[in-house]
Amino acid sequence: MKRTSFARWPCSIARTMDLLGDRWTPLVLREAFYGIRRFDDFQQQLGIARNTLSDRLRRLVDEGLLDKRPYHCDPVWYEYVLTEKGADFWSVLLTINRWGDRWLAGAEGAPITVHHTACGHDTQVKVVCEHCDEPMTIDDSRLRMGPGYPEHLRERPDIRERFARQDSE
Repeated sequence: MKRTSFARWPCSIARTMDLLGDRWTPLVLREAFYGIRRFDDFQQQLGIARNTLSDRLRRLVDEGLLDKRPYHCDPVWYEYVLTEKGADFWSVLLTINRWGDRWLAGAEGAPITVHHTACGHDTQVKVVCEHCDEPMTIDDSRLRMGPGYPEHLRERPDIRERFARQDSE
């Protein structure tokens, strides 16, 4: 069955989910953040089928989140290294981790802590406004059409209602 592509939807969440595609891709990225670079190490750490891992690594390379670099020749073996685009996904994983710690961790607590080496403390990610540094919550934030929202959709009644609904709540 062919899956629906969200790559051209006017929504960065949908586009990101189109890139991620499944539950394995964020876990492959997680392992890259742990310093895993080689195919066999990804496979061992995740217990993922080799064909599935090949597909996920190929997609991450094609999308520019990982670089594929040879580290051995005859035969050629590759390692997978985070790019700037891939490294920027760190904050996304930290946000998912925080949510999981709050809502899915058992009484024993969070399974992983994040240590901020710059200040020496264990911490959690916090989403704040880049202008005033105040925390952003659903109660004080609204989604609005941005400059990249397709012009042909801006005047549709259902689209206008979608954005107006937030202001009435």
